[in-house]
Amino acid sequence: MFCPQCGTTQNDDLKFCKSCGANLSAIRQAVASRETEEKVDWSKAWSQMFLSVPDIDRIRGITPEIKRYNEIKEGVITACVGVGASVFLFFLMQGIILGGNVPPSKAEILSRIWIAGIIPLMIGLGIIFNGLFISKKIVEISKREAQTGPDALKTGAERDALRPADTAEFIPSDFSVTEGTTKHLKSSVPKP
Repeated sequence: MFCPQCGTTQNDDLKFCKSCGANLSAIRQAVASRETEEKVDWSKAWSQMFLSVPDIDRIRGITPEIKRYNEIKEGVITACVGVGASVFLFFLMQGIILGGNVPPSKAEILSRIWIAGIIPLMIGLGIIFNGLFISKKIVEISKREAQTGPDALKTGAERDALRPADTAEFIPSDFSVTEGTTKHLKSSVPKP
């Protein structure tokens, strides 16, 4: 059996991986008990996908201010593409019309094709409007939440719960497995 965590070859009798310590017996049980006719609930899959996007932005360090700035920038780019497409189509169609081989009824249609560039222009203006006004509210809400802190909305029991370990901090190894395990707990009795 291959260890799914580190990829080393392991004996089938082992309960734990010799290299990384992964629980191989649990993996064997999960593989053995897996249902072969498992159906996917797409409504849950889509909702999970859309709910997880803010977490990805948070992990990447994208704040609401950065998202708002990027949205306004994208709107300006889209609007400029619309203006550029309109100008290009106008001069292209005028060149075709002035070529002389176009009947007057078709020339009327060709002279108005530049209007197609209005579509990306309007979309760009809509994105800019959203970034300037609507996303501004989201930034204000996130700033308010940052000032009050996430603990302001928690109940007393949740606030007193054990905080997650900081994986970035360096903890020197101890001589015992149990030594230092209560590092994050608050002491109710003052030390003498």
